Amino acid sequence: MADMTRIGLFPGVSLTAVHTKKFKSSVLGVQFLSPLSAETASANALVPSVLRRGTARHLDMEALSAALDELYGGSIEPVVRTRGETQCVGFLGSFLDDAYTLDGSPVLEQAAALLGELLLEPYTEHGVFCPDYTAGERANLIDRIRAQINEKRSYAVKRLKEEMCAGEPFGVDRLGDEAHAAALTPELLWARYQDLLRRAPIEVYYCGSAAPERAAGALRAALAKLPQGGARTFPGRPAPHAAPDVPREVVEAMDVTQGKLTMGLRTGIQAWDDAYPALLLLNAVFGGTTTSKLFLNVREKLSLCYYASSGLMHYKDVMVVSSGVDFDKVEAARAEILAQLSACKAGQFEDWELEGARRSVVSALRSSADAQSRLEEFWLGQAVAGLSESPEDLAARVEAVTRAQVVEAAQKLALDTVYFLKGKEA
Repeated sequence: MADMTRIGLFPGVSLTAVHTKKFKSSVLGVQFLSPLSAETASANALVPSVLRRGTARHLDMEALSAALDELYGGSIEPVVRTRGETQCVGFLGSFLDDAYTLDGSPVLEQAAALLGELLLEPYTEHGVFCPDYTAGERANLIDRIRAQINEKRSYAVKRLKEEMCAGEPFGVDRLGDEAHAAALTPELLWARYQDLLRRAPIEVYYCGSAAPERAAGALRAALAKLPQGGARTFPGRPAPHAAPDVPREVVEAMDVTQGKLTMGLRTGIQAWDDAYPALLLLNAVFGGTTTSKLFLNVREKLSLCYYASSGLMHYKDVMVVSSGVDFDKVEAARAEILAQLSACKAGQFEDWELEGARRSVVSALRSSADAQSRLEEFWLGQAVAGLSESPEDLAARVEAVTRAQVVEAAQKLALDTVYFLKGKEA
């Protein structure tokens, strides 16, 4: 059983320490939290990649690799994620847990020190980021932004979010956009980095066998050079938005052989609401599992889609339905997807559907404790949302959800935007 402890390291800098002896590796992470914004998203996304190229003591990636090899082959990688309308950028590292070192020597303090060095002591030239490192990583970022169009299923979801949440921070992609990325210079990126250092709230994460107090001590020492005294304003929770009276319709044509029908719904429920467990269960009944209505009816029984599923945008009041369809079946697929939603709203689902969905949600929550990456992902989201509920506690609430509560949650769903990616000849 993993125990979570929240510890303040400095003003605006908080540690989530998960104490467990289940894993042979320990995980360390540090993230800047920044409100999602088109003006800063690309710069924020670029900062950890440039920092990872070298430090004042380890001048390049070869030297950093050697330092990690000395820590039993540990790893520290840049990460860029979003949670709701907050962009989370920084590093995630994995190291051999102290309980498994050959001679009992501690790894935690050395790993934390290297993490702090990467974050706070970058390699610079003329007082700013190295031009070569900046140019190389800027090109990589632009390539990643451009490559998003290659995976059409996720691209359709990206475009749906942009259209549905135009004017909302949630509509901004985690990597930003090509124009803002291309404009970044070492000087501009350095200024953005300094702003993050001074003003961004920082979430620190540790999972391993060390006592939380020891982890806090190691990380306080590692982050001691952080600028102090500034106000680290925590991003607020996203405000709910009502769906329009008439759903938005967006159709785009590309050279594709399979249509992508993607539908965005407003849920009226967010992760901190009492009804959230019912929403989790509703999503599983509707389209979140292989026993859901969308899978069994739209895909299997009627063969209207190559795939059809629903998913919640956690920490934001949005559900997305994704489906792959033949061009001539799009209207039939759309009608049947909405018919299955109407069935959920009317409580027209069998007990076995409800209980199968419940087992799936509860199992997924409880099994998150068995994977380091899923555990870190969960607690990052909870920290950003200002929540302290564990996966086990959330699973217990899901177990207590009634049929009536699922129907009530379903009745709050409202179609907001429909995005269809069709072929050029369709």
